[in-house]
Amino acid sequence: MTDAPLTIASITAGSAGMFCGSCMRDNTIARAMHRAGHDVHLIPTYTPIRTDEENVADEHLFYGGINVYLEQSIPGYRFLPGFVTRWLDRPWIINWATSRGIETSAKNLGALTLSMLQGDHGKQRNEAARLADWLADSVKPQVVNLSNILIGGCIGAIRRKINSPIVVTLQGDDIFLEDLPEPYQSKSLAEIRKIAEQVDAFVVFSRFYAEKMSDWFQVPLEKFRIVPLGVDIADFPLELAENRPFSEEAPPTIGYLARLAPEKGLHLLVDAFMQLREMPGMEHAELKVAGYLGAQHKQYAEEQFAKLNAAGLGGEYRYVGEVDRHGKVEFLHSIDVMSTPTIYREPKGLFVLEALASGVPVVQPEHGAFPELLAATGGGHLFPPGDATALATKLAELLADRAESRRLGMEGCRAVHQMYHADAAAAATIDEYRLLLAR
Repeated sequence: MTDAPLTIASITAGSAGMFCGSCMRDNTIARAMHRAGHDVHLIPTYTPIRTDEENVADEHLFYGGINVYLEQSIPGYRFLPGFVTRWLDRPWIINWATSRGIETSAKNLGALTLSMLQGDHGKQRNEAARLADWLADSVKPQVVNLSNILIGGCIGAIRRKINSPIVVTLQGDDIFLEDLPEPYQSKSLAEIRKIAEQVDAFVVFSRFYAEKMSDWFQVPLEKFRIVPLGVDIADFPLELAENRPFSEEAPPTIGYLARLAPEKGLHLLVDAFMQLREMPGMEHAELKVAGYLGAQHKQYAEEQFAKLNAAGLGGEYRYVGEVDRHGKVEFLHSIDVMSTPTIYREPKGLFVLEALASGVPVVQPEHGAFPELLAATGGGHLFPPGDATALATKLAELLADRAESRRLGMEGCRAVHQMYHADAAAAATIDEYRLLLAR
């Protein structure tokens, strides 16, 4: 197998101006592949991606969110000439539209999702053809990697233009699909199962997710490749974690780092925190919350903060808002333990790796990718999903024994620096590409 640099088309999906774990992960891996000498084109779809690291995405945008919506909504729109429609794909226009708020909920995007998946038979067929033509003429990739199956309707068009392996990274597709209303969920799943036959390999980050998606998509498990999730450790040096400030007098602090949304489990952590404060030795514990708050979840977040205020804990918690890269590092170094108790079975757990890279132990629900991640890193504890009392108990155990908490955090930190950094994840992915090319 040759070690020559590869030309890779990595097709990712923007998330309407939010910090999105999937596109951030795609950007991190693309940067690592660039460092290794590969020619990687990170191609955004729907909207420009938003990341807290250097953004290496191409300027070209495909399946622009405004055009996709208009193609779905206005009969005959797709027959308009390109010079009329393409200006709506300009990043500044897309960014302006997303700043005004656009619909990203699966509950209201059933027809559009199905149409996108139908490819040649969907209303966005021109978008698929335009992407395939551009890849064939301008990129000439040896490997094409899509960041999710929901944009897989273009695979047929790409196959006709490019004779290269096609890989799909699965990193949360089920969460969106499970939220689709019927009949769109069943019909979309049927389309995905047809698309999956054209995919050479699926990349996932855990055995759990490989088995789940193999069963759901009716794809042989042999078609799945498990590679490590990776974070860029440049901003998380080992020495910084080793020398993290520590004071016995400082109040024990729990952190939450994720979108403020029901599926991320903020309400569960709030309930656990209120119980924790009643436990011996935890009377001065504090809670710090960071993350994106969308308009659709503002009422939910306010309800959680109102619970804390009603319990007399208004001065014991703090919402610091959305944080950039520097703010994230600062936030993680200001807490003693992190918990983002997702209600859904998380397929990645990027925030776990970031906490561990900072030397901060975690307490996570025993489902999804978390058991595998913590078994490999040793950086924290698990609790029964949905059990606020069990979560409070585990948090109290860690916060009461600062030495053990610090030991766990550093064990996890060393594991991330050895096995879960971006360069290792990129190298493992490249190895899978080479195996496909060698067939």
